[in-house]
Amino acid sequence: IAIFKGFRKSAALATLEKQLICPICLELFNKPVVILPCQHNLCRKCANELYQPSLFQARTTMMVNSGRFRCPSCRHEVVLDRHGVYGLQRNLLVENIIDIYKQEVSNNDNATSPLPLPPPPALPTCSDHEGERVNIYCLTCQVPTCSLCKVFGAHQSCQVAPLTDIYQQQKDELSGGVSSLVAANDKIQALIDELEETCRNIEFRQQHQHQP
Repeated sequence: IAIFKGFRKSAALATLEKQLICPICLELFNKPVVILPCQHNLCRKCANELYQPSLFQARTTMMVNSGRFRCPSCRHEVVLDRHGVYGLQRNLLVENIIDIYKQEVSNNDNATSPLPLPPPPALPTCSDHEGERVNIYCLTCQVPTCSLCKVFGAHQSCQVAPLTDIYQQQKDELSGGVSSLVAANDKIQALIDELEETCRNIEFRQQHQHQP
């Protein structure tokens, strides 16, 4: 029963985690979290990364109102005042939920994994956006890329997926391919054994036929 409860708790945490992922960095929201007029949430840092290129473009094109960018979740246009992203309201509820989630994950890990897990390997950075980690995969172009490339870079109109999902998918496909090869090898080995047995029977019969 305890194992079943632990499984249900882990499943609930996994479901909650999906709701706490930033659509820009594809990671758990980092404080402070801001809420957009369309009710979607972003890390303030990620919102600022969206806002700064928009601001630069507006200045170079002599636009008067430069505080605009589109929500990456619904494409709703967000109009900012002179305070920029710092004028957006913080979503304290989401921040509190993140704290609770992290505490629950920590307690769950301590209960099931006494040994600390090794840190994940560092991801490569995007060649077009300095310091930005490659964390998504462009399904259209078949290349890994970063979130900023999807939002306002070369892959705006492309279909993308989280890099971790593609990695797991390809890993599963390779595992399936290996299993098929092993099964085929077993069949071939069985056929070889059968042929060798047939050859031995033929040799045995020939030897007895030549005996007086």
